[in-house]
Amino acid sequence: MSLGARLFADRRLSGDGQISCATCHQPERAFSDGRPVARGIGGQLGSRNTPSLVNASRSTTFSWEGRRTSLEDQVLDPFLNSREHGLTNEQALLELLAVDSDLLADFQRTFQRGMGKVLSLEHVALALACFVRTLVADDSTFDRFMYKGEHAALTEGQRRGLKLFRGRGQCASCHLIGDKDAPLTDGQFHALHLEAGLRRHLPALVPLVKATPREQLGELIASRPDIAALGRFLVTLDPSDIGRFRTPSLRNVALTAPYMHDGSVPTLARAVEREIYYRSAEVARPVSLTPSERDDLVAFLESLTSTKYAARHGSPTGGNPNPPP
Repeated sequence: MSLGARLFADRRLSGDGQISCATCHQPERAFSDGRPVARGIGGQLGSRNTPSLVNASRSTTFSWEGRRTSLEDQVLDPFLNSREHGLTNEQALLELLAVDSDLLADFQRTFQRGMGKVLSLEHVALALACFVRTLVADDSTFDRFMYKGEHAALTEGQRRGLKLFRGRGQCASCHLIGDKDAPLTDGQFHALHLEAGLRRHLPALVPLVKATPREQLGELIASRPDIAALGRFLVTLDPSDIGRFRTPSLRNVALTAPYMHDGSVPTLARAVEREIYYRSAEVARPVSLTPSERDDLVAFLESLTSTKYAARHGSPTGGNPNPPP
């Protein structure tokens, strides 16, 4: 894990020596970055909001459209993206690592006989993925209330919000709460809507996607917001998947604004309003919540903040200000 953490924070592993994994995945923001879209080498902007890495180890697909199916594959992608770390090729990454004898010794200690004398991308991916798998969160005030019998952990408003979340708000149909734990995602891909402007350009976009080799897909997504908006279609090429994105977990959601795949929703309250609107359209009947009920729902979402990440952020966990000992 220590090797992976060291690589994660190392700015030398970029084209200008200024970008690390932690640039966009900041611990104090639950490993997100607080920007609408990621900003990488030379201040270049990508097309996607940076997702939190907390509990990423429990996912089976990665990136908003799920184009990767293992952490080991996912963690290498940013290094070679021209808008992220900006390295020209895989060899460039290995050469940057090879000049640090202490770092190479750390690789040797970590992998021992499994490494031999040659550092490979597989070793880099394994070390980084090992670190990401340590980023877990199940210590929120909600967890204490739901799974540890601490009924005073949530305020009255948060308890009302939880009831709405599981009931009339229909949030739990995609953001799952189980009997023993709560992933707060179903791991599936859903669509809220497709912008009218994007619909008009689909005839030109679809052939471009189909002609792009899979290994170049990440580069195309990062440079083209209109392509990025196609969502799961980029993986399946199924027209019914246009505009579908992986359901994000709501753990630590109060720390990870702005929201949606493109960072277009600035606040948690606005995100709740948007979800209610599109959920009403989806079920073809209004999901009607009063302003006070919406406030309760936001208060419940604030209770999903992990204690350790709240402490790093310098903000409250969203739970009872005077929890029982």
